[in-house]
Amino acid sequence: MIRIGTSFITLLVLLWLANTASGQRIQGAIAFGGNLTQVDGDEVYGFKKIGFNAAAVAIIPIKEKWSVSLEASFSQKGAYQKYPAQQNPNKELPYYNLRLNYAEVPVMVHFTDKEFLTIGLGMSWGRLVGVKEIEWGIQTDVTPYSGDFSRSDINGMVDIRFPIYKKLNFNFRYAYSFAKIRTRTYTYLSGDEVIRKQYNNVLTFRLIYIFNERKPSYND
Repeated sequence: MIRIGTSFITLLVLLWLANTASGQRIQGAIAFGGNLTQVDGDEVYGFKKIGFNAAAVAIIPIKEKWSVSLEASFSQKGAYQKYPAQQNPNKELPYYNLRLNYAEVPVMVHFTDKEFLTIGLGMSWGRLVGVKEIEWGIQTDVTPYSGDFSRSDINGMVDIRFPIYKKLNFNFRYAYSFAKIRTRTYTYLSGDEVIRKQYNNVLTFRLIYIFNERKPSYND
């Protein structure tokens, strides 16, 4: 099992290699915030699942306005839905609650405009390290090793960052799975069955503190 600590060790090794190869000054940062998530294809709708997101970040400048970032992060995804009002209105437990814990390594290319707005585009690889699924108030027997969910989650990412106070930045990120995380068959009351492929759909809101941030000097 790949633990979160393994991702952080990998990050440190890659940072050392990048620094040795390029001689560039690497900026270190930490990120802390949350996710609003849903799983497309699970018969539950809306960004209703709240999750934790934290990361150690390395930012490698490559040109005045361009940089590459590498992260080792922990990200919680999933889906959530309460009982419909007409069904068990006094039920305390949700009828569906899915928590997916991932250790992730996002890699992104960033462009900074006018020393303020930074826009990024990239990908991440995530390793599923924890699963908890509750359906109709009962926890299922799904685990990271049961074969129900893919152990890997490859995401495309779009990222926006801007400073709010000195070295503290606000970060918004949108991520979506390139490949399915699960295939599941649903049976309706009519007896009809439908097979759905499921994908993570994630909105991330974070604060990022850049320790040795430096402002580029633009000539234009």
